[in-house]
Amino acid sequence: MCATSTRKCRCFLAPTLCEDILRSMKHTRIIVTHYGGPDALQVIEEECPEPKAGEVRVRVQAAGVAMPDIMAREGIHPETPSVPYTPGWDLVGTVDRLGQGVSGFEPGQIVAAMPIHGAYAEFICLPKNKLVPVPPGLDAAEAVSLILNYITAYQMLHRSAKVKPGQRALVYGASGGVGTALLQLGRVAGLEMYGTCSSSRGASAVSELGATPIDYKQQDVVTEIHRLTQEGVDVVFDPISGAHLWNSRQALRPGGKVVGYGNTTTLRGEGLGAGRTGRRNRLHGLSNYALYIAGGWLLPGRKRVVPYSIQTLMRLKPEWFRQDLTALFDFLQQKKIKPIVAQRFPLAEARQAQELLGKGGVVGKIVLVCKKSPLESEIA
Repeated sequence: MCATSTRKCRCFLAPTLCEDILRSMKHTRIIVTHYGGPDALQVIEEECPEPKAGEVRVRVQAAGVAMPDIMAREGIHPETPSVPYTPGWDLVGTVDRLGQGVSGFEPGQIVAAMPIHGAYAEFICLPKNKLVPVPPGLDAAEAVSLILNYITAYQMLHRSAKVKPGQRALVYGASGGVGTALLQLGRVAGLEMYGTCSSSRGASAVSELGATPIDYKQQDVVTEIHRLTQEGVDVVFDPISGAHLWNSRQALRPGGKVVGYGNTTTLRGEGLGAGRTGRRNRLHGLSNYALYIAGGWLLPGRKRVVPYSIQTLMRLKPEWFRQDLTALFDFLQQKKIKPIVAQRFPLAEARQAQELLGKGGVVGKIVLVCKKSPLESEIA
């Protein structure tokens, strides 16, 4: 494993020899070799990347495993890079080496980032403005859970839906990574929460987070919501999208909102079998959303449909991303939230991690973890 040459060397080697060895050390990285199933993931070893001017090399401690990783591997996500590429939307790590002209960070400092791809690696070089400082003392796996899942939940609650204490919310996929984040943050915001699930384990997790579980396989969700609330809920968080958005609208009270995110159904309906080649299409699904948005304004009841995309909002309002992540780190430090880490896998077992997530039924966030090598531990 490489280690920063800016740290004081305490190993038994002469400093110049030690630095030469470190420069030639390799690191592990996961790549997607072709669009398809889990077999597309390959573990490789290569020279550690060197930071360019304005970049910081980060030694990854934890990288999140998310549905967008799987959908990109399949070639159907709007953010799919050209193969071969390294997956991984979010990471927490330590500053390892500074590129020319970089200030404001120190080797060993803990940072977080959402590069969208590239996090499944032991080392990654990122522009300094993409890094957010992480308070010391936090568990890396819990901290990385905040980046994609909790920012998505936080921004949908407070920037899209603009929720108020006492309102009611329905969360689809409530036992998943974003779902559990919505339930925890919704409780902090003083909401009355309802969450869909499909297993006793999921129902237990939803109940433990203070929400009322609804088994969507055994119950009609809209009917059950109206039975429980009379007039419906103030907001629905729907990751399924497509025509399901319109069904979610039926669970709203007058003046309510459906916040749609994820596009899972729509994107999977245009998978590899439909001839998609994995090229990025950030405008995918926009026409469908436009129809639902227009319908929400034109039809009676004032029931709105609002689209949400974390990567789009991050590009348009990067200061919001930084502010919201900083607020979430404060919540974690104050123990107002407790991310559920479903399982931790070594980086080299990324394939097994994605297979587990792809089967469904995972409660919380799956995380890949990297460990120091004996040489790095000796030098650090």
